[in-house]
Amino acid sequence: MRSFVTAHGTELQLTQTVLPSPSDDMGPPASLWIDPERSFQTMEGFGGAFTEAAAHSWLKLSELQRDAVLKAYFDPVEGHGYSFCRVHMNSCDFSLGNYAHAATPGDLALSNFSIERDEQALLPFILAAQRVAGTPLKLLASPWSPPAWMKSHGQMNHGGHLLPQYRDAWARCYVRFIQAYAERGVPIWGVSVQNEPMAVQRWDSCIYTAEEERDFVRDHLGPNLEAAGLGHVKIIIWDHNRDLMVERAGTVYADSAAAKYVWGTGFHWYGEDHFDHVQLVHDAWPDKQLLFTEGCQEGGPHHGSWDLGERYARSMINDINRWTVGWIDWNLLLDQRGGPNHVGNYCSAPILVDTDHDHFEPQSSYHYIGHFARFVQPGARRILCASTREALEATAFVNPDGGVMVVAMNRTEQPLPFSLNAGGVSHPAALPPRSIATLLLP
Repeated sequence: MRSFVTAHGTELQLTQTVLPSPSDDMGPPASLWIDPERSFQTMEGFGGAFTEAAAHSWLKLSELQRDAVLKAYFDPVEGHGYSFCRVHMNSCDFSLGNYAHAATPGDLALSNFSIERDEQALLPFILAAQRVAGTPLKLLASPWSPPAWMKSHGQMNHGGHLLPQYRDAWARCYVRFIQAYAERGVPIWGVSVQNEPMAVQRWDSCIYTAEEERDFVRDHLGPNLEAAGLGHVKIIIWDHNRDLMVERAGTVYADSAAAKYVWGTGFHWYGEDHFDHVQLVHDAWPDKQLLFTEGCQEGGPHHGSWDLGERYARSMINDINRWTVGWIDWNLLLDQRGGPNHVGNYCSAPILVDTDHDHFEPQSSYHYIGHFARFVQPGARRILCASTREALEATAFVNPDGGVMVVAMNRTEQPLPFSLNAGGVSHPAALPPRSIATLLLP
């Protein structure tokens, strides 16, 4: 059994090492049992979000450091091998200011539609990432707000609603965005209807009731994508917290004319955990997919915090064990303040950039995400995995090449002894305090 470990208070950071053997003073070992013959969902991949803030921070680095960031995230051999990412359509809070691709009021024909703003930073960042990845990325495009002139209160910030008379023009904006990106060598894999459709924020935001989202998909977004030959582009509903995801899915999926266009439900981690709601959505609608579309640590950069990594891995383990097929982090990188952000909504990111001294600092979250992204290939299947102790948090996979792996985490302050049991073979080991390990079976 090969082990790759990240542990608090040590130099172990995604380091291949031999886990210590259990000892009597650690107490009785837990049992971690897997069965590769019992498989569940197929994984789409892991990644993060290309935002204008991330692209702006990346461009402030020297060419050498920019290349190192890209390698850390996208190199399939020496980096995380990110394959599944997100980009905002129009501006978001992690833009340098409000902007829209269809900015001309009353331009229902979208004659002045333009992605010129994205060509300044976002697209160069994405194209550079694709070159390092060696393949186009799966890219989810999410709007934070329609153009101000399409909304009930005439601004992109502070919520508001999409006015009914502009629903079709807004749906055609998705089409134009997808086409414009494809022309520049960046295919769009899917779109979500609206980022956080129940949140009135001081930044770019827009409210959709469940009925409004259902009707927009059924009558405008779905038909316009199909008419443009883009029926292969996935549509994701909700794209907000787990608390209301069951109710939202229920309203949209109950309408077969809307549901036929929808690939699945996207969700975030802010607020209470509600991991059970992820399972409920799968159980009620097993033909629809589940995708984690955003998570970050709010309230500043949190330099050096070990809690960041543990929060990420806890969410990833629990979401994946409840049928989630992909996990997309928020900003790929931010500056030393946790920005830029045009309303001061600073957050952390797995890589923080010191723009004054031309270097970047991977955070614990970067290493913890790597324990999944570096080893779980797109197309991997989650397999049956059970632990006899709640402190031993784990999930397991079989890759397309047949390789079996387990990701196990110990968030306690004590070593955690366990025995990994697979196919009648036992592998005794102990996880260091506050650590995570990826275990590759022979």
